[in-house]
Amino acid sequence: MLYEIEEDKFRDECGVFGIYLNKPEKDTDAARTTFYGIYSLQHRGQESAGIAVSDGNRIEHYKGMGLVTQIFKDEHINKLTGNIAIGHVRYSTTGSSSLVNAQPLVFHYLNGMVALAHNGNLINTAELRKRLGTYGSVFQTTTDTEVIANLLARYSQDTMEDALAKCMIDIKGAFALLIMTEDRLVGVRDQWGIRPLCLGVIGDNYVLASESAALDTVGAAFVRDIEPGEIVVIDKNGLRSLRVVNSPGRAHCIFEYIYFARPDSTIDDINVYQARREMGRQLARESNIEADIVIAVPDSGTCAALGFAEESGLPFEEGLMKNRYVGRTFIQPTQQMREMGVKLKLNPNCRVVKGKRVVMVDDSIVRGTTSRKIVEMIREAGATEVHMVVASPPTKYPCYYGIDTSRREELIACTKALEDIRVFIGADSLHYLSMAGLKAAMNNHQPHFCAACFSGQYPVGIESQEV
Repeated sequence: MLYEIEEDKFRDECGVFGIYLNKPEKDTDAARTTFYGIYSLQHRGQESAGIAVSDGNRIEHYKGMGLVTQIFKDEHINKLTGNIAIGHVRYSTTGSSSLVNAQPLVFHYLNGMVALAHNGNLINTAELRKRLGTYGSVFQTTTDTEVIANLLARYSQDTMEDALAKCMIDIKGAFALLIMTEDRLVGVRDQWGIRPLCLGVIGDNYVLASESAALDTVGAAFVRDIEPGEIVVIDKNGLRSLRVVNSPGRAHCIFEYIYFARPDSTIDDINVYQARREMGRQLARESNIEADIVIAVPDSGTCAALGFAEESGLPFEEGLMKNRYVGRTFIQPTQQMREMGVKLKLNPNCRVVKGKRVVMVDDSIVRGTTSRKIVEMIREAGATEVHMVVASPPTKYPCYYGIDTSRREELIACTKALEDIRVFIGADSLHYLSMAGLKAAMNNHQPHFCAACFSGQYPVGIESQEV
């Protein structure tokens, strides 16, 4: 169970990492590098993790429930020998939380073995499952990733590239895929580029990852982002790029920049840290609050709070201290632990906030329950005023593209007006970043992003979903 402060945030489904080594010094180098790659992507999923490795003849894999460092020990890495590897960290949005749903999925088909790791969510999973079921497909998991695996198997009379081309016509939604055969590493990004995927190199070796920060961790040089609708195939002959579907446009997930991605990542030529800091600056220009200090709800509100302080001329202070050793646990907490959940994660610095008019910056408000408790904590610590500012517009619509969001009626901005939200969380004032401010913070590229959670305008049809 995750403590309540994490439950009141959006969560991304997962992160993927893959590497092709031409001449590894040790036969465990690919697995060990992938371990560090998915470790650096741990923020994208803390439910399960896995690594699959190919030695050119056979694919071996190991996966488990929990954090990367809880699952993998030296004895596991030492058994994963080969020069190609893919890894995955998962938080479930489609499919239940169980080991059978952990990725990569590894399966046999007509042409050999395949391992598959997926970040994103398909919106036509039910339709495809029904269709595949009529053809005799058997499903062992509840994930949409297995639907992709079954489609690949169904088109197995074709080459992997041709099979993928047909899959990309069939599946709808958001996906960044890593596929590994015995001798190839393949990366695929959906036609809109909703979920991120980038390419790096270590010498003459190739790396694919959800975020550029993972490339930095393993010592890879960033080359470029995989384009929307692009397939890259890496084998002993190097890398080749295929375009089998036309990209109707770009709709990169705006929440990668607001919350999901690491601040040190650059996605589609926009640095996450700089984007968040500019969101804070825009928020300061729009809100015009008289206060004494600016504090952040760490860590996701820190970059925006720095920008807010810089633009407003108010000092930035660490008014909330985060306990970074409190996180995911599979031990059911007692009711008393639930009630102290926020205090376990965050604690106010009384000497900093006492007697002060405080501006508190967070990246978003989902249900509002955590914001309410944090505002209460700051008041109890002696703040004379607490002004809540949010570095994104009000979240009014659910996401169907690989982010765990509540049903629409559970989103506080959908059911309450601004003043009612302010009263609910107990703040002296409440300010959200406007859509115009968000667009300005993103260098006026906002039409190239998916911001459906704010606007309800979905780039990929969701006729079968409840809006």
